[in-house]
Amino acid sequence: MDQRQFYINGAWIDASIVNDFGVIDPSTEEVSATISIGSTEDADRAVAAARTAFDEWSQAAVEARLAPLEKLHEFYLSHRADFARAMSQEMGAPVDFAAADQFEAGACHLEETIRAAKDFAFEQKRGKDRLLYQAIGVAALITPWNWPMNQVILKVAPALAAGCTVVLKPSELAPLSSMLLAELIDEAGFPAGVFNLVNGDGAGVGAHLSAHNDVDMVSFTGSTRAGILISKAAAETIKRVSLELGGKGANIVFEDASADAISDGVLGCFGNAGQSCDAPTRMLVQRSIYDQAVKTAAQVAQDQKVGSGHEAGDHMGPLISKDHWVKVQGLIETGIGEGARLVAGGLGRPDGLAKGYFAKPTVFADVNNQMEIARQEVFGPVLVMIPFDTEEEAIAIANDTPYGLGNYIQTQDSARADRVARRLRSGMVTINGDYLGADMPFGGFKQSGSGREGSVWGLEDFLEVKAVSGNTWLRLIR
Repeated sequence: MDQRQFYINGAWIDASIVNDFGVIDPSTEEVSATISIGSTEDADRAVAAARTAFDEWSQAAVEARLAPLEKLHEFYLSHRADFARAMSQEMGAPVDFAAADQFEAGACHLEETIRAAKDFAFEQKRGKDRLLYQAIGVAALITPWNWPMNQVILKVAPALAAGCTVVLKPSELAPLSSMLLAELIDEAGFPAGVFNLVNGDGAGVGAHLSAHNDVDMVSFTGSTRAGILISKAAAETIKRVSLELGGKGANIVFEDASADAISDGVLGCFGNAGQSCDAPTRMLVQRSIYDQAVKTAAQVAQDQKVGSGHEAGDHMGPLISKDHWVKVQGLIETGIGEGARLVAGGLGRPDGLAKGYFAKPTVFADVNNQMEIARQEVFGPVLVMIPFDTEEEAIAIANDTPYGLGNYIQTQDSARADRVARRLRSGMVTINGDYLGADMPFGGFKQSGSGREGSVWGLEDFLEVKAVSGNTWLRLIR
C-alpha cells in the first residue's frame, strides 16, 4: 500500500520533494501504508492544472459533465470491498460497518448529485431577463478522516457536476480511500486537470490552497479551530468558503418517548466510535424517567463490543490516532474531575485490548451544561446525560452551545415535536430516529459552519449566479 504519487493533470506524478508519511492502522498501531506529504510546489502544480482545465470543463454541456460522473458511480459500486478494506485500514472502521454505512454514504451522495444536476435549471428565464448559474472556478476541497467517502464525494461530485475543476486534499491520516477514488476517476474519463489530488497536512498544503490566488473557493470539513484558520487565510483573496465543522448535538428524550429511545440514543452516540460531528452526544432526559434512563444507558455502554476494524461483526472500532486517543482520555479525566457521575466506561482501553487506539464506551450522568464535557466536542464514545423538567428548559439547554449542527427529539407528541424542532438552533433536527435522506441539506448554524452540502444545495455551493438583461436575450432570438 505504498503510494507516494499525486494525481495531477490526468496522471500520477512524483512529489517534488521526498517527504514520506506513514499511514497508521489504528487497530494495530502499525504503519500500513506510506504516502508523500506534498509541498507548496505540488499544490501549485495541481492548481495550475485545474485552472487550465476550467474554461473548457465549465462551458461543457451538463450532459457531458454527468457522463463521466455516471461512469464513476458505476465503478464505485463495483469496488465496495476495496473501499471497505481501505477505510478499515486507514481510520479503523470495522470492516462490516465500512462496507455498509461508510461505503453507502458515498454511493447515496453520488447518486443524488447526479439526479439533482439532471433536474437543475442552470439557465432560468425571469420575465425579459435570465439567470445563469455558472461554476465558481477552481475549488480546493479539504476533507476529514472520520467519514472518508461520505465527505469526499459530498464535495467532489457536486463540484464536478457544477462545472468546477478541483484540487482534493484528503486527510493525511486517512488518504487511502481517496486515492482509490482518484484511480476510478481516472478510469471514468474526466478530462485532464478537472480533478487533482495532492496529499498533505493542514499547515502545509491545506493552508497554501486556502490562500492561493488561483483558487476561487475552499470547501472544508473538519474542526471549528481549523475552519477559523481557513477562513482567515481565504479572507486575503475574498474567496468563497464553505465550512462544515463541529457539533455537540442534543438528544431530547421526553417522558413519552418510545421504549428504545435511550438505547438507540446511546448507540447513536457510539457509532463510528463517536467520531461523527452530528452525533447525539448530549442526552437530555425528562426527570420523571431520568433514573431509569441512566441505568439503561449504563447497561448499553457496558454491553457495547469493541474490537479491531479488521474483524467482521457489529462492534465499535478504535479512535483514529494516538494523539486523538490521548485527547479523549483527557476529556474523560476532566469529566471525572468536574464531578460528573461516571456510570460506564472511563479511562484506559477496554479489557483484552492492549494495543490499538481503543477507548471505553463511556457514560456520564448528572452533568450540567456548563461542564467542559457538555460544551466541548469530545469526538469519541462519550455520552453526557443531563436531566430537565420542562420543554422550555430542554430547549434552553439544547441551544446553550456554540455549535448548531444536528439535534434530536424523542416524543410521541407530534405537536410538541414540531414546536421543539422549530426552536432548536441547528441546521438539522431528527425526530424519533427518522433520519434525513440524501436529498436534504447537511450543515449547521453558529460555529458548526456555513453553507450546506448535499443534493441541490451542494450544487448551489459551487455556483455563481449571473443576471443577464433582456436586451441580450432579445438579440439572441432574432
